[in-house]
This record gives sequence, C-alpha cells and structure tokens, in this order.
Amino acid sequence: MRFPLFFFPAAVFLLGAVAASAGEPLKTGSTPNLGDTVKDNGPGALQPLSWIPGDEKDVMNMSNLLDRRTEAAIKRGLDDLKNKQQPDGAWGKAVDKNREGYTAFALIAYMINGYFPNKKQPYGETVTRGLDYLIKDSKGEHPGYIGGNMYAHGIATVALSEAWGQTEKDDEVREVLKAAVNVILNSQNSAGGWRYNPVPGADDLSVTAMQVVALGSARQAGIFVPDDVINRGVRYLNLGHQAADGGFSYMPGAGISGFARSAAACSSLMILGRHDASQVKAGLDYLRKESKKALEYTEAWSYGMYYATVAMNLASPEDFRWWYPQVRDVLLAKQLPDGSFGSPGKGHADYETATALVVLGMPYSFVPTYQR
Repeated sequence: MRFPLFFFPAAVFLLGAVAASAGEPLKTGSTPNLGDTVKDNGPGALQPLSWIPGDEKDVMNMSNLLDRRTEAAIKRGLDDLKNKQQPDGAWGKAVDKNREGYTAFALIAYMINGYFPNKKQPYGETVTRGLDYLIKDSKGEHPGYIGGNMYAHGIATVALSEAWGQTEKDDEVREVLKAAVNVILNSQNSAGGWRYNPVPGADDLSVTAMQVVALGSARQAGIFVPDDVINRGVRYLNLGHQAADGGFSYMPGAGISGFARSAAACSSLMILGRHDASQVKAGLDYLRKESKKALEYTEAWSYGMYYATVAMNLASPEDFRWWYPQVRDVLLAKQLPDGSFGSPGKGHADYETATALVVLGMPYSFVPTYQR
C-alpha cells in the first residue's frame, strides 16, 4: 500500500526508508557521478531579491507576529534540541535510519532563527557539529548521498545550501553540496519525478516536492541546476493537480487531494518562481479552504504544517499574516515542559520539535529558500 507510506502521522522519513529497503534496493555504483557538470557560481550568487527587505511597514507587521511568548517558546525548543544532540552531532539514535533527516531539519530550525555554524552563541557550536555530521555522512559508501532515503537527502541538501557561505569551511561545504545535487540530478526518472532511492525508478509527489525544494535552494545558493531538470520536475508536480477541488494527489492521475501534499506541491512550485501558475493559485485556494480542519488534524501533521507555512509565506504577506497566528497558537499549545513539541510516544520528538521551530521562526526570514 503506497498511501499509508505518506499519510501515516509519524515521521515521514522512517516510512520512506522502510519502503525503499523493501522494494527498491540500492545498488553499489548505481548513482553515476556527473563530476564537473554541476558547477557553482559562489555562495549566494543567485540570492533572490526577496532577501532585501521591502516595504518597511510590511516588515514591521511580520515582526509583530513574534510576540514574547513565541520567542520564549522558540528559545525553549532550541535548548531542547541542543540538549538532545547526540555525541556525533546528529539527532536521533544511531540505529535510526532517518537521523540525517532529523539533523537537517534541526539545522534549518537553528538557521531560520538566526543561528549559523561557528557564529552566534549559544548555539553556534551545536549547528557546527550537526553540519559536520552531514558532511561526514555524505562521504560514505555512496559519495554525495546523505541518509537512508531521498526525503532525508533532500532536506539535507537544503541545510547544506543554507549553510554555505556562513561557515569557516565553505570550500568543503560547496563540494559536498555539489555532490548532493549530483545525486538528485541522476535520480530523476523519465516522468520528471523521484522516489525513495537515489536511482531513477518509481515516483510520487511527496518525494518529488522535497527534491524540487532542494534543487531550488541549491540554485538560489549559486549551484548550477539544468533548466530541463527543473522543468520536468514542475511538469510532474502539475500532473498531480486535481481540477475538481484545486488540491494535489499523491501520484499523477491517482488518489484524492490532501492538505499536506498540496502544501508541498504549492510551496515547491513557488520556490521555483511559479507563483502565477493556475495550479498554484488553485492549490492555495484549496489550502485556505481546508486550513481550519487541517490545523485540528491532518495526516502527516508536522510535515503538512511545515509546507503550509512555507506556502503561505511565499504566497503573500496577507496570507502569511492570516495563517501564522493560527498555526503558531496550535504549536504553542503542543509544547511540552522540556521544550519539545508534539505528543509523547507519537512520531519522533526531535523531528516534531525541529519542524515546529522552523514554522515558528518563519517571520525571521533568515533562510533565503523560504523568503518571498
């Protein structure tokens, strides 16, 4: 059954890894090396103009969304992640196949809230150790491949893209980032999609959206990504659009619309600049319509809230000002005394905490990939 792999309300990475090991075994040497075909233009060379603050009044309105209780909650959450970082720099136990994904989300949580490797304390060292873990993992049996599935690899590529230009080891980060992008380029299938393993094969919208976000982030950072790869990815995502209600299905031509996957499709398409596409406009209408119900419950809740917040931030200042207070208040109610988020015994605590902190920190806009 494919649908439960995406919709089970625990961490998506774990289920993706199980599916990959069961149905699509990774073969040694199956990911070709494009070598010098992946170029770079220097860190931040393609930063979008949105990085430059626009209307001063609008910036002030965004900052007003971060009240003292939210800032305090973010601080408790970041402290919790710091306390739970493993000795090797990762988050999650060594036997967890998804720890690279948890680690990448944790790094993005720190960076979106203004803490970068070897920089601002008290979390600079924490971020550095996490980045070092991803770098080391990329140099394993399959060079450039990070983690045990393409979910983890995609979000790790985003983390590397955002860290590049912010570290004392930018040359090394650049080479690791280029290798990670190589893996994604070589894993796209003929339909334009991706799935769990770093080889062309099956596809689904969820994994594809993550790779599209990763390529968009790398492109903004200055890494060359061929237009045909982007265009095929966009075409694949659009094939999942459901004209009947405006949402997106798990696979092209199959299934029904869902909140989390529709948010993933809309945000990934907008990261590539497709804000005015009819599928995106209809998808955003679908998200607005389904938002109240989704805030109470939707399958893959944390995943859906992460992507929905990115989507609303990219859509317009009005959408974000409408959406953020709602998801913020739900998350603050979910925070536990130790600073973590979520329900004890459900999902993976570090993953739930990291995604919550990414959502809460969105008004800061320290991560260019998520900027309007």
